[in-house]
Amino acid sequence: MKNKIIISLFTVFIFLGCKTQITTIKQKNIRKTTLQEHAIQAVLWQQNASEYKALTYQAYNLAQLQLDKIIAENNAQKPMAIVTDIDETVLDNSPYSGKQIELDENYTSLRWAEWVKKENAKSIPGAVAFFNYAQSKNIQVFYISNRDAKQTKETIKNLKLRGFPFADETHVLLKTNSSEKGTRRNIVEKTHEIVLLLGDNLSDFSSIFENSSTIKRNNNADNLKASFGTKFIVLPNPMYGDWETKGIFEGKYNWSNAQKDSIRRKKITSY
Repeated sequence: MKNKIIISLFTVFIFLGCKTQITTIKQKNIRKTTLQEHAIQAVLWQQNASEYKALTYQAYNLAQLQLDKIIAENNAQKPMAIVTDIDETVLDNSPYSGKQIELDENYTSLRWAEWVKKENAKSIPGAVAFFNYAQSKNIQVFYISNRDAKQTKETIKNLKLRGFPFADETHVLLKTNSSEKGTRRNIVEKTHEIVLLLGDNLSDFSSIFENSSTIKRNNNADNLKASFGTKFIVLPNPMYGDWETKGIFEGKYNWSNAQKDSIRRKKITSY
C-alpha cells in the first residue's frame, strides 16, 4: 500500500513538472511572437493575395494610359521624365519583412543592409514592362529612394537584374543627408519635366506630406485628389510607411514595444 502511494505521488509530481514545462514553453512562444505579430497579416497579403498583384497591374496599366495621353498632348517644355520610388514600388522587399517576423525583431539598419546586399529583390508585378515602355517612348526614368547612398551599387545591380531601364548612377538618386525627396526631385526638374510620379508613400509625390500627422495627411490627400491616377500613381504597401511612423506613431521613434501595441489598438475604430 505504501509503495502504491509513493508511486502515485511520484506520478503526480511528474505530471505537474511536465505541465509546468509545457506552460513555460507556451509562455516563451507567446513572448517570441509579440514584436512582429501585427505585421504577419500584411506580409502574408503582399506575398500571397492575388488582389495585391491585381492592384499593382492596375496601377501600372493606369500609368501607361496616362503616359500615352501626356505624350499625345506633348506640352512639355523640357525632355519628359518619370520619377519613381524603389522599395514596394518597383522592388518587392517583403522577404525582409518576413525575416523580421521569423526572428521576431524590429527594424535594424544592419539587417536591412544584409537584405540589400543580396541584390535579389523581385520586381513588383507590372513595373518592368511599364518602365521599359516609357524608355521606348524616349521618356527617362529617375529612381528616387531613401535607401542609403552607400547602397547605390547593390541597388543598381538589383534593378539591372530585374530588367529595369536607366539603372545607373545618373538616374538612381538615393538618400545622402536628408530623407526629404523634394530636393532630389528639384534636381531632376532642372533638366526635365516630371510628367508622372510613382510611389507607395505619399511623400514620394509631394513635400506637403513630409512630417505630417494623420489628420494633415488625410486632408492633403483630399486636396490633391485630382492628381491621384493622373500625375500620381500609388502602389499598395500594407507593411510599413509614413502612415505608421509619422501618422500612427506621430513621428516619434522612442516608443517601447508595449506602447506601440497600445497605440495601434487605440487608433482602431470599432462600433
